[in-house]
Amino acid sequence: MFLFHSYLFLSPLMLLLSYSPTRVESFTPSIYGSSFIANQKSAINNLSTLNLFDKLFEEEGPLGKGITVGKVQLGLSCSDRSLIETLEKESNSYGSEPEELSGLCNAVCLTLLRRQDDWISACSESKWFSQNDAGKAESLFNLWSNEEAAKFEKEYFPSKDSEKGGPTNIVVSLVVEIQGDETNFSNAGFSRSATKDVLTSIASDCMVDDGYCLNAVEVFWTPGDREEVLTKNDIILDFPTLIDL
Repeated sequence: MFLFHSYLFLSPLMLLLSYSPTRVESFTPSIYGSSFIANQKSAINNLSTLNLFDKLFEEEGPLGKGITVGKVQLGLSCSDRSLIETLEKESNSYGSEPEELSGLCNAVCLTLLRRQDDWISACSESKWFSQNDAGKAESLFNLWSNEEAAKFEKEYFPSKDSEKGGPTNIVVSLVVEIQGDETNFSNAGFSRSATKDVLTSIASDCMVDDGYCLNAVEVFWTPGDREEVLTKNDIILDFPTLIDL
């Protein structure tokens, strides 16, 4: 089973522009060790430098320039199903208006921040677009959302030794499209403090300008059924980008 809630607000401006991406910031786990990570960061820094010129003529808003599409995922080990109940309640409490979208995004981030003792893994990635590339930003948001939705279309049956409705691991995914380049999506999963910084930044920035800086947000979590159990092996197989904390 999966449980997936989708909310989307798009500015009319986003429908009138033509598009091409300019800068990528991606933070994912590596099986090649520290040398690969260092090379990855060096390539990102070089790409960022090359595209500084692109930002010179970009109009600046409350959260900086352009548009950022980001994704953060968090794995938790929970002794009960109260987190699932909380996420269900929050998702049903908000509509599709900008103030409601930002309220949902803020509430989910704060809920996850309050469960830091349950964190077992995390990861994040992001990509920046010029305002002239708003259609590309929307396309990437939809792509990442669809990729996560496909992952969650699976049932997790408890083993003989598992208690139905008892302790389970939970994976929560947040896909965000937000105005500007100041929201921090960097290095969730590399440390607890970095993961906290990402969630705190999203929770704060989504409320700027009464929520109108937030273009879109989707929230996913699994398991959705109260009797399903998500094991550590399930996480390794279905969410391989999560980094152990």
